Amino acid sequence: AYRQRGWRRQAAIGGLFGAGGLLLYAAAHPFLESMLALAAVFGVSQFVLVQWVAPFLSEFPEKLSAFNWARRVSHAPMALMNMVSSNVNQWTVLAAMIPLVYGFSHLHHHGTWADFPFDAEQRLELVLTLLQTALGAMLLANLEFDWLDATAIFVLWLAQFLVPHWREEVAVAYAVWMVVLAIGFIIGAKPLLAPRYFWESLQRRRKR
Repeated sequence: AYRQRGWRRQAAIGGLFGAGGLLLYAAAHPFLESMLALAAVFGVSQFVLVQWVAPFLSEFPEKLSAFNWARRVSHAPMALMNMVSSNVNQWTVLAAMIPLVYGFSHLHHHGTWADFPFDAEQRLELVLTLLQTALGAMLLANLEFDWLDATAIFVLWLAQFLVPHWREEVAVAYAVWMVVLAIGFIIGAKPLLAPRYFWESLQRRRKR
């Protein structure tokens, strides 16, 4: 699509966008029902399975390309940025669209706008995910990501996935880890490179 010229490029991009929308419309409901059925078959919490496994399956092509790039040193940063950009998109555009679509749908069917409340389990899941995201941002602030950090994050995620009642403890572990990182940045034990390089990039653009 990108290699096309003129109106063909816009038509190709629009066609891909439309085809993706049709596939989502046709597959979203059966996909969700299949996930719930699998949870019942294996005796796993439906909430946990949908929360953690469904995003992995729905984003499998993106993750597959990222894992493929990660096998080579030259493309490993591209793989990581692919995942970071996806996370940024999920917490901005996607997170903003969900309440809007829900509110408009309720307005269309019932004549009133509606917010949706979170129960205690959902609030804990939201806090856990936000802490995990903030921790990832802090770990990348020195523009390095080593095997020890990656292993620790994976182990904590696996623990709360396999033992759901450990979620509060894992959330506390994320928070404590963030405090340790913040202290390291403050005392200079760990370099805070990302903000500095970002500022330097802005300065270079202004000089141009």
